[in-house]
Amino acid sequence: MRIRRILAAAIATAALAGLGLTGAATATAQGAPSSVTPSECRQGGGIPAINEPGNPCKGGTHDGETVD
Repeated sequence: MRIRRILAAAIATAALAGLGLTGAATATAQGAPSSVTPSECRQGGGIPAINEPGNPCKGGTHDGETVD
């Protein structure tokens, strides 16, 4: 009976640790926005707003990414 409790606690701890690692990997993958060229911004359906602070791509698949 005691072995079952210990085993259940170990499995629960491992499962929760796995969820924590998955969350950290997702946050790292999202990270800072990447940069795209003006033509990549347009091809993705956006408009390069190079006159605004940060030179963002507005709209489309690259929305919010920096235009270089």
